[in-house]
Amino acid sequence: MIAYVFWHWGKNGLPAGDYEKRQQDFHAALKAAPPSGFTGSFSARIAGVDWAAGGDEAYEDWYLVKDFGALGALNEGAVSGTRSGPHDAAAAVAEGGTASIYLLRRGEMMIDPGYAHWFGKPAGMTYRELAALLDPLVDEEGGALWMRQLALGPATELCLHARKKVSLPSPFEVLVLPLRLIWPVPR
Repeated sequence: MIAYVFWHWGKNGLPAGDYEKRQQDFHAALKAAPPSGFTGSFSARIAGVDWAAGGDEAYEDWYLVKDFGALGALNEGAVSGTRSGPHDAAAAVAEGGTASIYLLRRGEMMIDPGYAHWFGKPAGMTYRELAALLDPLVDEEGGALWMRQLALGPATELCLHARKKVSLPSPFEVLVLPLRLIWPVPR
């Protein structure tokens, strides 16, 4: 499972509700007519990350696809067919954005995580040691551990999605973000 993660923020003065409605319409269009290999998406309001709107309020979208080949279909499909209008309406009110690609390393993908735990692999730690520390935690919490691919994007190397806030063992330095979902539309 691969995730295209897109951080974006609206133009100054635009009410959050208007911005979010356009985002919801785009995600709904993707769900209604999914590009090949697309398995789902979610979008959440966040704040406090320096790589998105300088730490101000922003949004974090996760577009989930089966493999790297499906990223091309998502890229093309997001701006064509019945998805074109909703995409263009959302893009028209975005002030900026940045993105990265992540691989699901452990656990099951979630479309409604409550928290994102962002962190890097400590210097000198091997990936085998990382797995020994984190795999039991991911399994116990029913979470999803994502690892950045191709060294793309501004965010940290690892992200743990979980339903609740999780305490990671030392020596990890973690940025914990509560995710206020806007898609799927909360009930």
